[in-house]
Amino acid sequence: MLVLRSMDRYCRDARNLQVDRMRSYVSTELMQALVDHARAAGAAILEIYDRDDFGVTTKNDESPLTEADLASHRILMSGLRTSMPDVPILSEESEIPAFDERRSWHTYFLIDPLDGTKEFINRNGEFTVNIALIQDGMAVMGVVHVPVTGQTYTGMVSSGRRVAHLVDADDRATEIRTRSLRRGTLGVVGSRRHGSEALAAMVTRLQEEFDDVEFLSMGSSLKLCLIAEGKADFYPRVAPTCEWDTAAAQAVVEAAGGCVVDNSLEVLRYNQKDDILNPHFFVFGDTDGNWINRIERLLI
Repeated sequence: MLVLRSMDRYCRDARNLQVDRMRSYVSTELMQALVDHARAAGAAILEIYDRDDFGVTTKNDESPLTEADLASHRILMSGLRTSMPDVPILSEESEIPAFDERRSWHTYFLIDPLDGTKEFINRNGEFTVNIALIQDGMAVMGVVHVPVTGQTYTGMVSSGRRVAHLVDADDRATEIRTRSLRRGTLGVVGSRRHGSEALAAMVTRLQEEFDDVEFLSMGSSLKLCLIAEGKADFYPRVAPTCEWDTAAAQAVVEAAGGCVVDNSLEVLRYNQKDDILNPHFFVFGDTDGNWINRIERLLI
């Protein structure tokens, strides 16, 4: 029980990061630069989105790749190198350095130039540009830009302080917060493409506890953003993802007051091993909502 209480406190208190190192990087000035880079990448994506031919090819892992992925990648790499030339960048569309090299990266950018390529190809608008700043394995800054709407989610997690915003296309920023659990009602968000059987089983178990379980399907990292802005309560991810899929949105969720834990009930971390695959993970908005105990029961 002590471990569970300590985990809730860990989520609430913006995590135990090295103050001096964070202060040298996390800033509103850097956040604005990241937003500008994401918007530029989003504009390039939309130019290709309006074409009849996306130039779709297939990667070695059978996932699709479009001209938009590559155009966004080039813009982000150039912008981030200009903003912070000494900070490494790991992109979905770049070669992954060996862990012997990456393990020395105390600070680096982790980006997904076009998260939701299948959503892009299907023209449903549910795709994003993701930029995260990782520090000592933690996502401390995140930008999730939605090209179709022009909206951008931002989150900064620093020692003792968390702040998240939803910024519209006219640069008007509204602070966002996760919501408290409502009595008898639960909003669950999930993927329309992955892990449907395991997710359905978890929803069935949750229906034993909550009178009304509302399920929302959404593509890309927008699932986490729904929790960050208080439109959903819980996102169980029981299908494969990579680290660039989650890092930016995790920073937004945690800056808005929520938490992301792996299947060992530890806060999800980055650059800890040779591969860049995430374990299954769980996102919740109300850290006072007894979620750790609840997730333990779901995993039985």
